[in-house]
Amino acid sequence: MTSYLDFEKPIAALEARILELRDTADEGSLDIETEIEKLQAKSAKMLSETYAKLTPWQKTQVARHPERPHFKDFVEGLFDEFIPLGGDRNFGDDQAIIGGFARLGDRRLVVIGHEKGDDTESRLRHNFGMGKPEGYRKAIRLMDIADRFSLPVLTLVDTSGAFPGVSAEERGQAEAIARSTEKCLSLGVPTVAIIVGEGGSGGAVALAASERVLMLEHAVYSVISPEGCASILWRTGDKADVAADAMQITAQNLKKLGVIDRIIEEPMGGAHRNQELTINSLGKAIAEELEKLEKLDRETLRKMRREKFLQIGAL
Repeated sequence: MTSYLDFEKPIAALEARILELRDTADEGSLDIETEIEKLQAKSAKMLSETYAKLTPWQKTQVARHPERPHFKDFVEGLFDEFIPLGGDRNFGDDQAIIGGFARLGDRRLVVIGHEKGDDTESRLRHNFGMGKPEGYRKAIRLMDIADRFSLPVLTLVDTSGAFPGVSAEERGQAEAIARSTEKCLSLGVPTVAIIVGEGGSGGAVALAASERVLMLEHAVYSVISPEGCASILWRTGDKADVAADAMQITAQNLKKLGVIDRIIEEPMGGAHRNQELTINSLGKAIAEELEKLEKLDRETLRKMRREKFLQIGAL
């Protein structure tokens, strides 16, 4: 059953009415197929109109939708083979960041990404996708392996930010994020980063410093969450919608600013309404990007990456 967001309440009411009518029709008491078709058309139109004019704050809610596909869903739907590699060979294995070898068609690559979890137990196990130092050090280790064996690196970013706890800071959170970002920029193999949900702060950049950065249509990418920005500027989280608008966190804004390179279209109503279609669209985009990048030599890839990030914000 679909979970509806606050701004989808009129759509929810219509779809609930359609379900009621279907139950009545199943009982054989009335022939109401015509009425159901009218309501379905009205619901589809309302959904299309609503999603055509989403505000940045509404897009943030869509990006956080609990039924949106997560790392494990993309892995299951995209790759014929996935061999996870755990641990940072220093402290432990962070389940918020997962990675390993994968096969996309005939192409071998290394895949790394945030996993938020999809129920209470898994969300706690994956720490809601908030990486710890050992998670970013694991990512560095996997990127080193990819570089050594000339394997492309694909990262799937979906995090509200790196874990801000005291224990993470004691183990060198800032240093781990900085070194992960540095490693991304220094790789001599093709790298593609995709913001599939939330791309929050340095916790996202640490896996997204690639020569090609893509975003799903309703994903968001920002230096801080809208609530965090609002709490700093206005001392209240109630103005998160104002902050989201001011920060220009949507894929459409970021494409204009040159922060990202490509937007991947989502099914009408968001990725959570049709995970299979979303995953297929993502797979096609990944294959297209890697096909172009694999023709370039190591130094050209590094130069592309360097120039891309130096140009962001330049006058």
